[in-house]
Amino acid sequence: MALIILSILGILCLYFVVILYQTIGVHFKEGKKEVLGFLIGLVSDFFDTLGIGSFMISTAAFNGTKFLENPRYLPGTLLVMHALPTLVEALFFITMVKVESLTLILLVVAAVLGSLIGSRVTVKLDKKKIQIIAGIAMLVTGFLMIAKNLGWLDALGQENTAMGLHGLKLVIGTVGNFILGILMSCGIGLYAPCMVMVYLLGLNPLAAFPIMMTSCAALMPTSGVTFIRKGLFQKDYLWAMIFGGIIGVLIAGFFVKSLSLTALSWLVVFIGFLTAYSLFASALKKD
Repeated sequence: MALIILSILGILCLYFVVILYQTIGVHFKEGKKEVLGFLIGLVSDFFDTLGIGSFMISTAAFNGTKFLENPRYLPGTLLVMHALPTLVEALFFITMVKVESLTLILLVVAAVLGSLIGSRVTVKLDKKKIQIIAGIAMLVTGFLMIAKNLGWLDALGQENTAMGLHGLKLVIGTVGNFILGILMSCGIGLYAPCMVMVYLLGLNPLAAFPIMMTSCAALMPTSGVTFIRKGLFQKDYLWAMIFGGIIGVLIAGFFVKSLSLTALSWLVVFIGFLTAYSLFASALKKD
């Protein structure tokens, strides 16, 4: 089953790379922003592999450095820059944890369909709406990270042993991941809310990782193509961010065996709330 899923993900990402190459080619620019893009990709995907999430870190970095040429590029850039690194992440988790096939397939397909619908809506949003949505995403993610740091999320799944969903729970999980797919195409990370959902539905905490990783690895290239074709993403320095992200994943996956993330998680929450405030202030400011 894992081999089939990985083959499908490989085909999706090959399609994604072909579309991206046809749109912008492969080019690198010398200068500080190229290095900055590489570092943003490396750091965000490094910590994404360790469970903190890449969207929040990337959004905070973009906002703090004024990296993006246009705020409307935020959702598309997040999806496009993290698509290939997330596929590499999925390689670590799909083969390590066994989740019931029907549960994994339905939840992943639902997330992909949701992201396809969501991306077609997001490309029509103006700058202010994108900033408001991004601000809400930072707040929601921040509060979920606080819950995780305090042990509340782990408590939800502490007694769970199931590695698959059945009956009504499977329907709820499928619908829930469909909604999370829509939200992710708007720039709202899927990891933390998906973890809460599967814990509440009774799944073993280990089952959350292949579901989250596979959902993201499948929906990012598919919905990312929508933003590529509309040109709503940061074209300059994109490959630097992508390659930085892949290297960050490999470092975390192969070389980091143990790392205390508690202090860093609290710092990310603090930065996330500051970023949310900045995004709201910018969105509400009169032109």
